[in-house]
Amino acid sequence: MEELYKNFKISINPELYIKDPESSQLGKKIIGEGILLIDKIGFEKFTFKKLGIRINSNESSVYRYFENKHKFLVYITNWFWGWKEFQLTLSTYGISDPYEKLIKGIKVITEPVVEDVRFEHISEVALNNIIINESSKSYLTKKVDEENKHGHFIIYKRLAKRISEMISDVDSSYKFPFSLATTIIDGALHQHFLSKHFSSITDCKNDVSPNIYFEDIVTNVLNNKNAE
Repeated sequence: MEELYKNFKISINPELYIKDPESSQLGKKIIGEGILLIDKIGFEKFTFKKLGIRINSNESSVYRYFENKHKFLVYITNWFWGWKEFQLTLSTYGISDPYEKLIKGIKVITEPVVEDVRFEHISEVALNNIIINESSKSYLTKKVDEENKHGHFIIYKRLAKRISEMISDVDSSYKFPFSLATTIIDGALHQHFLSKHFSSITDCKNDVSPNIYFEDIVTNVLNNKNAE
């Protein structure tokens, strides 16, 4: 397992970059500092010119890695979901009981993010803020179908498939495993957003995490089906 830690790399669709940012220190700096900048000022105000100033380099150096800021956002969104998939694999490894495995998976997907020392150039907390606040901008575009055909969202879809399979392993008669899986993944982001910005319209606040809420949903929905 230690070797997996050392050699693991999150593979991103090469169509999203011109030069693999993981292949150089400058590329890693562009990713790390770009995440911090978007978290600070928001995606709308984020530009490669501002990023170039932040990393003490020319704007053109960023363009050597990414065609535009949209692809940069899709790239870091893919990285986040690839990282979550990695965590899911590690956390559920060796768990034989389907229900226990699903609950552990939900915890990985829904709980607040903490920094991962295995990826020193990326602040996972800052990236998580971006995913909560900005990630919908990566697919709510006119080109979403075209980009989907080119595999720009394959990691997210793969993660949803894995969660749906965990759901089916618990209750094979449940008719909506994919819908429930995406409800858990996207709903957790939304509940974290509401908790921070609109706390009066969510129960996920104080000592109630989205993890507790989605565990309750899954337990009731799947257990009710099994009881029939």
